[in-house]
Amino acid sequence: MSAPERIPPRSVTSVDLLAEGELTVRGRIREASNAALFCTVAYEGQEATCVYKPVAGERPLWDFPDGTLAQREVAAYEVSEATGWGLVPPTVLRNGPYGEGMVQLWIDVTPEDELLALVDGQEPEPGWKAIGFAEVGEGRTALLVHADDERLRRLAVLDAVINNADRKGGHLLPTEGGRLYGIDHGVTFNVENKLRTLLWGWAGEPLTAEAVEVLGTLEEGLKQGGELAVRLAGLITAAEVEATRARVEALLASGKHPEPSGEWPAIPWPPV
Repeated sequence: MSAPERIPPRSVTSVDLLAEGELTVRGRIREASNAALFCTVAYEGQEATCVYKPVAGERPLWDFPDGTLAQREVAAYEVSEATGWGLVPPTVLRNGPYGEGMVQLWIDVTPEDELLALVDGQEPEPGWKAIGFAEVGEGRTALLVHADDERLRRLAVLDAVINNADRKGGHLLPTEGGRLYGIDHGVTFNVENKLRTLLWGWAGEPLTAEAVEVLGTLEEGLKQGGELAVRLAGLITAAEVEATRARVEALLASGKHPEPSGEWPAIPWPPV
């Protein structure tokens, strides 16, 4: 009699681990504006650290429906994955010790060259893009700049698509190997234009050929019945999915990075 066929063990992905693993709270991230808990998650012999943001710990906002920030974080991850750029850490919606919430893989930051800086002068040095002038005390102002970095430029495109109302410097996480992640996407996908970001350096400039190709992929996925549209439908409203589709179409029609509308503060406060 032949030996039974051996089935290789299933490969556990980060999403599997976050979605199915046992979640244990280890502490609270005190600087977060909403409840954010530092946790470990274990599943099938694997363990990782993660952030758990329960819906019950969300503070009400005047311009976003109550109890929706966790879903918006997951929706931002879905759009990021659809771009192929992998700009948002693996993120899932699940039950935890304090009810349903967002669970996101913890990212260890590796110090690297600055991505943001305050400099004297009216124009940025080569390799930098101007954001605007900032008060630095005693009646002085300085020019706030960000690096002219391909990773940041991709993130600027993602933020325009998801209508990110809070892209601060502290939400940029450079990692070992040169990757860059963006986090804290709870205030996204509003049907009204609320784009607030530190990544205005390319405002009005032509989109890269890569960005145009990626936006074309998103446009296809956001069509009625498209894979991305179906994924988002379980996380945000139909009107918000339609507004996301419209933003992608507008970016493709203009062929340029968006500019501040003047109807909404363009830079989040505090910026870092």
